[in-house]
Amino acid sequence: MGDGMEITRPSQTDGRTYCSEGDGPVFTMLTLLTAMYIVVQAASSEADPIRVLVTGAAGQIAYSLLYSIAKGDVFGKDQPIILVLLDISPMLPVLDGVVMELQDCALPLLREVIPTDKVEVGFKDLDAAILVGSMPRKEGMERKDLLKANVAIFKTQGAALEKYAKKTVRVLVVGNPANTNCLIASKSAPSIPKENFSCLTRLDHNRARSQVGQSQKAPSRKGD
Repeated sequence: MGDGMEITRPSQTDGRTYCSEGDGPVFTMLTLLTAMYIVVQAASSEADPIRVLVTGAAGQIAYSLLYSIAKGDVFGKDQPIILVLLDISPMLPVLDGVVMELQDCALPLLREVIPTDKVEVGFKDLDAAILVGSMPRKEGMERKDLLKANVAIFKTQGAALEKYAKKTVRVLVVGNPANTNCLIASKSAPSIPKENFSCLTRLDHNRARSQVGQSQKAPSRKGD
């Protein structure tokens, strides 16, 4: 980042921000929010804030998710939260804009928002980690290239969980290929129980249903 760089808030295609009038951002990740109830078990029954990390926090998927976490849709309406936003260094100006939007909302459960590009800050004392960030598949990239890139990312994040997070941390992997990335992260954090790791595999589930339905010449809704 150069001196004098202007920090702007991320613009959305529909022209709305978190605190716009109306129904707010259109959240299309209902499956993600459902899966996150696994993480709700980590929430304390007391009023102490829990520390929640979202990686890839400057991206559009995270943008649709952060407001729901901050206002209590995921961890409960009585659970204060410290929200940690982790992304790569070039995305820090965007993260600053996201932080300002969350601050503008004055959400009563949101105790603090911490933007960072450092794993030792991002993974410190976590109660929950939502690993959204991953290497996307680009044009001309073979699947083995994608896997190789994500192995490095999730090995690093798993090692950071092992070193800095609480041993009771609950981890949800969103970045694709989610099942492979989840396994890599889990194996890189051997002291954290395997049952504390989960991943979003609805796409794989739907594909399996479709294949079973096709093989049985039946609608996929009957393929369970």
